[in-house]
Amino acid sequence: MAVVKKAGVEDRTSFAKIREIIGIPNLIEIQQRSYEQFLQTRTPPQEREDSGLQGVFTSIFPITDYNDSASLEFVRYEFGDPKYTAEECREKGMTYSVPLKVTLRLVVWDKQAGSEARSIRDIKEQEVYLGEMPLMTEHGTFIINGTERVVVSQLHRSPGVFFDHDGGTSHSSGKTLYSARLIPYRGSWLEFEFDANDVLHVRVDRRRKLLATILLRAIGYHSNEEILKLFYERDTLHFQKRDILLDVNAPGAPGYRAAREVAEGRETILAGGKRLTRAGLKRCQALKIRRIAVSREDVLGRCLARDAVDERTGEVLGECGAEVTAELLDRLQERGVESFQVLSGPDNREVFEVRETLVKDSTRGTDEALVEIYRRMRPGDPPTLESTKALLENIFFNPRRYDLSKVGRLKMNKKLGLEVPLEERVLRKEDIVEVIRYLLKAKRGEGQVDDIDHLGNRRVRAAGELLEDQFRIGLARMERAVRERMSTQELETLMPHDLVNAKPVTASLKEFFGSSQLSQFMDQTNPLAELTHKRRLSALGPGGLSRERAGFEVRDVHPTHYGRMCPIETPEGPNVGLIASLSTYARVNDFGFIETPYRKVRDGRVTDEIEYLTADEEEKHTIAQANAELDGRNRFLSDRVSARVGGNFVMVSPDQIEYMDVSPKQLVGISTSLIPFLEHDDANRALMGANMQRQAVPLLRPTAPLVGTGMEFVAAKDSGAVVVAKRGGVVEAVSADRIIVRTDPKEARSDGQDNGSGVDIYTLLKFKRSNQNTCITQKPIVSKGDTVVKGQVTGLPFPAASEIVLEGWAQPGDMRTEGPLGEFHGYYPGKASTAPAVTIERIYYRNDPILVGSPPAKPPNDYSYSKAVMRSAMLFDALEAAGVPDVKAVWAHEIGGARMFNVVASQQRYAGHAKQAGHILNQ
Repeated sequence: MAVVKKAGVEDRTSFAKIREIIGIPNLIEIQQRSYEQFLQTRTPPQEREDSGLQGVFTSIFPITDYNDSASLEFVRYEFGDPKYTAEECREKGMTYSVPLKVTLRLVVWDKQAGSEARSIRDIKEQEVYLGEMPLMTEHGTFIINGTERVVVSQLHRSPGVFFDHDGGTSHSSGKTLYSARLIPYRGSWLEFEFDANDVLHVRVDRRRKLLATILLRAIGYHSNEEILKLFYERDTLHFQKRDILLDVNAPGAPGYRAAREVAEGRETILAGGKRLTRAGLKRCQALKIRRIAVSREDVLGRCLARDAVDERTGEVLGECGAEVTAELLDRLQERGVESFQVLSGPDNREVFEVRETLVKDSTRGTDEALVEIYRRMRPGDPPTLESTKALLENIFFNPRRYDLSKVGRLKMNKKLGLEVPLEERVLRKEDIVEVIRYLLKAKRGEGQVDDIDHLGNRRVRAAGELLEDQFRIGLARMERAVRERMSTQELETLMPHDLVNAKPVTASLKEFFGSSQLSQFMDQTNPLAELTHKRRLSALGPGGLSRERAGFEVRDVHPTHYGRMCPIETPEGPNVGLIASLSTYARVNDFGFIETPYRKVRDGRVTDEIEYLTADEEEKHTIAQANAELDGRNRFLSDRVSARVGGNFVMVSPDQIEYMDVSPKQLVGISTSLIPFLEHDDANRALMGANMQRQAVPLLRPTAPLVGTGMEFVAAKDSGAVVVAKRGGVVEAVSADRIIVRTDPKEARSDGQDNGSGVDIYTLLKFKRSNQNTCITQKPIVSKGDTVVKGQVTGLPFPAASEIVLEGWAQPGDMRTEGPLGEFHGYYPGKASTAPAVTIERIYYRNDPILVGSPPAKPPNDYSYSKAVMRSAMLFDALEAAGVPDVKAVWAHEIGGARMFNVVASQQRYAGHAKQAGHILNQ
């Protein structure tokens, strides 16, 4: 059945077979939310989180001079009022910005001679002007020197740890070489890689490689024994006359053969000359047999896990890591050594990669390792003990120079199975050990390598984060100048404003907006071009890819793009696949990963409960498509349902399904969702259509298309091309260039601004030139005396400004004959009158129920009331059993006869909700 819906000023008849579950979200939220998190303008200074602008200041300050005799501390920052409005900035060629004022505290210390103790001599606090901070307009754009610009969100590789292999293409032998990369948000990269001889190397910032064990020694693991103990288990072996005994509970026991048979009575537990079995070892433990004689040949070729020492003389007979030979065994027995330890492995031919690396390592102890690293990082500089320690400390363990970020820590915790707090943003030596440990597991086939094109490993850096990085660059330049001034001028007469120069900060911001690859002149050919520009994702830019280096894999559509990035909308030419758009329902979470919504399935029944999943989380679940057929109880009709599991399409039974798509258009972006009958298009033609819609020039007399997809009104509203009421009221006056609305003073504006006058004035743009020299003009569609409501898109597929939604058709002017109480006139034949068929008492926002007037009724003392109460309870149970959501009450009206009039009070959740309840009641 077609459903007539009011969208803006146009009636739309929907022929959709799948009802809308949730409304389209704010399409430019990615821009607005990111910049608000950066500035935190709505948060009091004392409650601001340590992120965004606040995080930049706390990471740079306090700034101390070279003698530690003074420090400049950060207290708080505040914003002034903008000098010009956004429209005035466009006309005058100005930048839409606000003054940034920072409160700084200068602390001067008195140092006592001969000791490190110091006391405060003077404290000076002052508010300092730190330049102009560009503001984002309500439409998600920046006005720089009078022109509108958009900061495009960047899709880049997430910080964290990533494991990979070369597929056997690097070496002539065809051996697969594994590697690991530890990538911070800010700081030096750390890369581990194996060579063809199973020796583990490490690179810092892609410089010359050195042995990984040198780095382990440098961070505090001094001896070979300590290093091997981190990665391998040990087996303890004992001498007994000419036999070599192995502990029954040794981790590597199945890698040995029994020297002779072990039996209990006539039953053989372990056969002589055969491998030790786990079942046989358990029997031995049950029989309290502690040690078993093993074959001497199985001991030869293994590696010592610790130094073999003659306890009487202290002489080292065999160094840790040395290979066990027949001569070494004889020497140990001759000297009376009772036991020794070897590295645990499946057999005596096992390759221990860290041991192979130690054999090549000539350093002994931490100091030598630090010197070796210093020589690689600073060739030509003479190393000292202090400078070598300071270098390593600054590279990985100094929060001012190394930042893993919360995202990086989150990814490391997930990959390595750690539970380190997300606030721990520098590297720990345990992290380095865990990375090597996982790399060894991956080489043995026990760990998984990462797909760098997976959206769980790529994140979005939106406008706020990009500005944060640029602001940090400016503050770092200012920091050097402040430190110089503190050291060269007299501290007693200095004030904070004498130390701070705002030029490096403002110059850094101007450089970003003026010349960055991600700050772009807004495409304003038409409203759709403007909207899609704000939702664009670019893999290019600083810290990203270049179109020359990008291969086919990174450009291709990936299974994780489903519901997150549009698989169709991308440019043709050298940027294909590197520039993309967010999908219709996609959103970016606090960590920068793209999420998409799904309906939760509980016990085989599809609910309207919505959950947003990232690409990593989605792979763990079985998800049905939005067009899967459901019955009246929201259960799957088919025994086999098409679903996605880990990026693959499979047919599964309904009880295996955990989630369901919310809409078929969840897959595509805004431009693509405006193409009618998209499923009948060739993919290449759809790509061209999506791109060419953005090139359409504005018309002199625009009219709505005869065939649409339902996205037209949403796209126009969120693009900023239409003026939307901030709160409800009555139109007082209308002219070609402005609308005056008399408002209810109790209702707050959606933008939080209120002048207290009770009047909202909306200025319309008339014949303005866009960035692409097309014409922008707005026309009023309301008249004096019209009532307007706050313009917001609700959870339903039509705007809050809709008058009414009718499933069927009723002419507003239709009249009907009614009785004195508004009921069916047959009960009062002499008192009938003519009244409107539809009377609307009040309209609520569509997220709230619509209340209708009084239905027909019998006299209050009629016996039918008691019957109606009983039937109402039965109908309520039937609706509940059928799974109709949010039913508040049911009344089986006492109209009498063979006719039934049932009233259902429900919290309306979606179009078709009432019809669904009606079908159940009529069964």
